[in-house]
Amino acid sequence: MKLFSPFVLLLVGILIGYFIFHSEDTNSKLIYGNTGLPKNCRAIIKANYEGWYLKEFSAEDALDSINRNCGQFGISWDLN
Repeated sequence: MKLFSPFVLLLVGILIGYFIFHSEDTNSKLIYGNTGLPKNCRAIIKANYEGWYLKEFSAEDALDSINRNCGQFGISWDLN
């Protein structure tokens, strides 16, 4: 006895997967706060790269900032 057709199971699986894993990427665009400071990791990385390129700070300082703000336990995740 066939309870569900493969098509129905596939459709249900796609819908469940969409609702579980669908979320907006908070780093899809540059986001800055009211003060003009970077608010998400994409903007932080851009600011650090530009600062390093313009020799405003060293590569070590830039990487430390990226690690502190956007690392595994970074403070910029989901702040926007």
